[in-house]
Amino acid sequence: MNVLFLCTGNSCRSVLGEATFNHLAPAGWHGLSAGSKPTGKIHPRSLALLAREGISTEGYYSKSWNDLPVTPDIVLSVCGNAANETCPTYLGPVMRSHWGVEDPAHVEGTDEEIDAAFMVAYGILRHRIEQFFALPLEELKNDPQRLKAELDRIGTLLP
Repeated sequence: MNVLFLCTGNSCRSVLGEATFNHLAPAGWHGLSAGSKPTGKIHPRSLALLAREGISTEGYYSKSWNDLPVTPDIVLSVCGNAANETCPTYLGPVMRSHWGVEDPAHVEGTDEEIDAAFMVAYGILRHRIEQFFALPLEELKNDPQRLKAELDRIGTLLP
């Protein structure tokens, strides 16, 4: 199953989701990320955070949803709401859920405050991904309505 983490720029949250998902994923599950208007680069603080967490960043890059190597089975939008972001809606016959996380790239302040914002975003995504992998996934693959309900529930969780 392919799970797409989607946002606008594909430089912070969606990449954090993709890399963390793949780091924790059991066999048969694969994370992807993309943006509707990709920046073309991954935010350096995202890369630094993943490295500190022991998560590989090899092969990850900012890309458009038009350039995906496979069609996702599930799309998780990760745009937040406080900054009045409009999260893109993936077009296609896939299961969708919203896992909104505020964009740490827009935080201003000291290096410590900005790093803390990146850690908050990562912590929320990691917690939600861990909750996802704690589900009876083999059972839920055959029950799309229940899987969708679980995805929506997880999208509201905070660590």
